[in-house]
Amino acid sequence: MMMKGTSQLIRFALFLTMLVSATSAFTQTVPVGMPLLDQYLRRAQLLGKVDSLSSWMVRPVYPTEAFGIEDGFDVDGSVVDLDLSKVHSQFGKDDKGKFRLLPATFKTQYNSTYAFGANDGAFIPNRGFQSLLSIGVYAEYGNWSIQLQPELLLAQNKDYKGFPIEHQSTILYYYEYMNRIDMPERFGTNAYNQAYLGQSSIRYNFNEFSVGLSTENLWWGPGRRNSLLLGNNAPGFFHFTFNTRKPVQTKVGSFEGQLISGFLKSSGYLPPHSDYVIQENPVYIPKPEDGNRYLGGLVLTYQPKWVPGLFLGYGSVNHMYRSDVSTVGDLLPIFNGRKGPENVVDLTRDKRQQFSSGFFRWLSQEGNFEFYGEYGTRGNSQRLSDFMITPEKGRAFTFGFSHLMALKKPGRYFQISSEMTQTGQPIREEIRQLRTWYIHDHVVHGYTHNGQVLGVGNGPASNQIFVEFAWVEDMNRIGLQMERIVYNNDFYYYRYEGSKDWRNKYVDIVPSLVGDWRFGNLLFSGKLQYVSTLNYKWYLENNPDQYFVPGYDRKNFVAHIGLAYLFQ
Repeated sequence: MMMKGTSQLIRFALFLTMLVSATSAFTQTVPVGMPLLDQYLRRAQLLGKVDSLSSWMVRPVYPTEAFGIEDGFDVDGSVVDLDLSKVHSQFGKDDKGKFRLLPATFKTQYNSTYAFGANDGAFIPNRGFQSLLSIGVYAEYGNWSIQLQPELLLAQNKDYKGFPIEHQSTILYYYEYMNRIDMPERFGTNAYNQAYLGQSSIRYNFNEFSVGLSTENLWWGPGRRNSLLLGNNAPGFFHFTFNTRKPVQTKVGSFEGQLISGFLKSSGYLPPHSDYVIQENPVYIPKPEDGNRYLGGLVLTYQPKWVPGLFLGYGSVNHMYRSDVSTVGDLLPIFNGRKGPENVVDLTRDKRQQFSSGFFRWLSQEGNFEFYGEYGTRGNSQRLSDFMITPEKGRAFTFGFSHLMALKKPGRYFQISSEMTQTGQPIREEIRQLRTWYIHDHVVHGYTHNGQVLGVGNGPASNQIFVEFAWVEDMNRIGLQMERIVYNNDFYYYRYEGSKDWRNKYVDIVPSLVGDWRFGNLLFSGKLQYVSTLNYKWYLENNPDQYFVPGYDRKNFVAHIGLAYLFQ
């Protein structure tokens, strides 16, 4: 796998080099999840340090276009001097060409006992250490721009106890889900090393718009912790993109948006105990050998000029096997509603996995405050009358806020943030029919890329509530976080509806210490987490001599470090 990824990377690099050879401020993007900077820019918007017209609901962002920053990574202009720099330069006739050495980034994660983590890009479910290294270049000439920012992942991928084989009475229920999604617990039995194209792109830019090819991570929606449709829980996937680089101003307000056509791949790994047989029946149903899929998506945001600080948005994605694509409705989610009841077979509709969401974000720079929400539905085919009767059917949602309160010393703030996300279903019929977010009866690889969910990182039917208290000053932040995660709540009710035993609920309680700090050219981001897992993998320990059987509780220590070095 390493050699295959490396050869793809070399071919792409040669292509970009030839294009530059053949052929304004820097217009590179800030990658989703970049250490320190990704969080800081959003906080800076609440403090009025950058333009309030950017919705922050279509990412990655273009700081030069959206916020007027000369260098997209040196946000306060204190590090990079483009006129004196030895690594950033101009070239070509009349210096129309520009070259930029992108920040070198290093991320590492450690899990002591079992895999834990979400919204961490190319990282895999892993015990032990895993590290991600990236360095890149950016060049533009006229309207053309190239960003080559590959990523190298090195993971120990140590063995750990996942779904317990002793859980025999439950494994058939479990595989009702595993047979409808590509989400392995472990990526093989050896160390996992892989090269990705990472945050790379080639684009043609004109005014507020950009069109091109990219492998960058995308984030749609207002959430700080979770996105229902597209987040950075998996590696970036290859896609065509037509998007805005900054808000498009009109007489009625400003607009942002993105249209994508992308290609997703399977992991190539099996779920746990896939060779298990019950009464001569294998629990695992093999998936199609060709797990390549097509993803079409559209997102639009609108900022009414009469209500400053308010942003409204809509997003929709359509996901299916590439071999099933046959009509325009398969390519673009705006043409594929096919309204009708779910209990009536529609072969055209049922081969597609579709998600839609509406969202909002309201920010006040005067109050240093933002409130946001996203409400999604599993499918685009629900009729309006059905939605009015049961709006909770097939729903998922996120709501959150962040507030910065000024302290006595100027420039220092106390930040409180919270977010709640629910994708578990509240209707019994939906649970019994396995109509769970991110799994699918026909697209049995589920809404995944390389074995990881593209939306909410904790997987199908997960529910989370999160709160953070932090001290912040400029780019620096020190804080305490607390999070409660319920894994696959639909599976809990599907399997244990009869007993309704709370000891089978699979729950993580996660206190965390977080810190961001800037040391000159070096940006540091760190997190220490203690994961207290209750009823790991929904399992009760078997002790026939004990009347009260406790749940299987486990502990895990997790450490994250992210570094980014800005070249002068």
